Amino acid sequence: MTQISFNGVGVSFGASTIFSDVSFTVAAGERWGIVGRNGTGKTTLFRLLTGELEPSRGTVVRQPGLRVSLLEQHRVFDGAEMVWEAAAGELGELLALETSLIVQAEALATDSSDAAMARYGRDLERFEREGGYEVTSRIDAVLHGIGFDPARARVTPVSTLSGGERGRLGLARQLVSTADILLLDEPTNHLDLETTRWLEQYLKEMERTVLLVSHDRAFLAATVDHMLHFEGGSATPYTAGYERFVAQREERRLAQQRQFAQQQRKIASETDYIARNLAGQNTRQAKGRRKLLARLPRLSAPVGDDATMALRFEVKERGGDRVVSALHVDVTVGERTLVKNFTGAVMRGDVLGFIGPNGSGKSTFIKTLLSDHPIGGGELRVGGTVTAAYYRQDLSQLPAESSIYQSISGLRPTWERRLIQGHLGRFGFSGDEVQRRIGSLSGGEQARVALAMLMLSGANLLVLDEPTNHLDVESIETLEDAIERYDGTVLLVSHDRELLRALTTKVWVLHDTRITEFPDGFAEWEEVSAEREHAARVQASEEQALNRVHERQRVARDDKRSPKRENRSDSRSEERAARRKLEDAEARVNDFEARIAAVTRELENPELYTRPNGPADAKKLGKQLDEMKAALDRSLEEWSNAGARVDSLARGKE
Repeated sequence: MTQISFNGVGVSFGASTIFSDVSFTVAAGERWGIVGRNGTGKTTLFRLLTGELEPSRGTVVRQPGLRVSLLEQHRVFDGAEMVWEAAAGELGELLALETSLIVQAEALATDSSDAAMARYGRDLERFEREGGYEVTSRIDAVLHGIGFDPARARVTPVSTLSGGERGRLGLARQLVSTADILLLDEPTNHLDLETTRWLEQYLKEMERTVLLVSHDRAFLAATVDHMLHFEGGSATPYTAGYERFVAQREERRLAQQRQFAQQQRKIASETDYIARNLAGQNTRQAKGRRKLLARLPRLSAPVGDDATMALRFEVKERGGDRVVSALHVDVTVGERTLVKNFTGAVMRGDVLGFIGPNGSGKSTFIKTLLSDHPIGGGELRVGGTVTAAYYRQDLSQLPAESSIYQSISGLRPTWERRLIQGHLGRFGFSGDEVQRRIGSLSGGEQARVALAMLMLSGANLLVLDEPTNHLDVESIETLEDAIERYDGTVLLVSHDRELLRALTTKVWVLHDTRITEFPDGFAEWEEVSAEREHAARVQASEEQALNRVHERQRVARDDKRSPKRENRSDSRSEERAARRKLEDAEARVNDFEARIAAVTRELENPELYTRPNGPADAKKLGKQLDEMKAALDRSLEEWSNAGARVDSLARGKE
């Protein structure tokens, strides 16, 4: 079923055209990836989809009653005070009903009047009908997946969250919502690697329609089945996932290039014929050809890689073989230890991937390495003949009050204006645009200025902290090529798995104050960490199942003190037996929970993967985890059935 249809859509603001002639349809359940260079119209497309903006040309047709949810709309939490309440969003009314049921259930112990019983029955029926038992467990599962502790989220004020945490909370609120279509604008920006993979799995399993703008190529490859590519003032739809789209895009560009070249040859040939014969004996034919040539629709030159950055890193001096040395290093912030007792080295030519959860201390470790932060203990230094250039995640290396032109002229004071203009032209800045103040630029524009400055460093060590955050896909591909051609050493902090897979020669993983080295690169880490992800999925699944059981217990009426129960002495032994069965089932559930938690802790221990048989041991633990999960599922079903039996006997229905 078609949910949204674009037909010849164009958007203009005054004399400026954002895009034109865009046509595509979105059917229920499809997952669309939207890519294109910054400024080509991706955000404008989302404004059209929500109805905030009307097209200048063409039509946008939406299915009647369609509910569309945009991530940006979920950054305002409608007065919610606690994180859990903010995540609930539109489901707050159902959660208020849950609270009312709990209060009513407690009150029935002293007031079992017909009116109180009738109200409780009506509210409980509505709660069950609207999926109340599943709602809280779903909110908990999403919060857990996005990186929040569900229990702490109930008592953590929204006002205490950082900007990144608010972004993740907004994403959680959107995933919990009941909208028909989710519009996700760079949803992985505030997520670490493990959380990104959780989101991939969540999106693949959900049945709702998704349109997402992302520069994360691995994320796109794992989640989408359709692509919309903004290029050359329009957008082209592809009925393909990301990897097939890349191949089809290149084929399409090649075909366009051939058609354009063929037409240019024809125009040149016809122009030459007309020039030679216009005044000769073939003047009539020449004039006829001139008229046909004037009416010939001209093909535009295909937009290709030439329109993106021209980036190249060069090394002025070779430098020594040992680039970075770490010996029993401790990194601290106040009383908090971020890195403990780390020893390692980076050698010349290495491309080191440095990964770990958000907030674990990667950026602080880098600042310590570059003497921007005091070391807590041990020895951490850069080689004496090594010159480092640092791309900061927050782009604070940029002179915000200077112009783009001044950022380069300050680094190359002897350069003539044409050389500075030429260098900036390689990064998409031309004409009077180079006089713009850096502080007024978008994130993508600032990232290009930072790379333009970095390119002039001549350093033999590049320290790149999340360099892809503000770049579009084409620019990331250019950066990847530049790093691959670079003759120096690279320390790369990134959540871009495609970049890490393509470039890294070894990986440091920071987890729980420990740095573990994987000498064969990111692909090795992905392989051995698969069991950790498996354990996390099992834990989340079982938490959700447990929450559903607990939720039924929370809202269920306790009839132990009900007056009716006093007259049912004949059923007391049966009820006691049922309660014993319930207690036995609960004990088995608790036992399996503890055993699963122990295996999960072992799989999360970084030391496991440094042992000679670490990967093999991890696979054995993963197999044990599957067996225990199946046993826990059976125990949960028994526990739920036993609880229902006790409730039934307590209410006198049997």
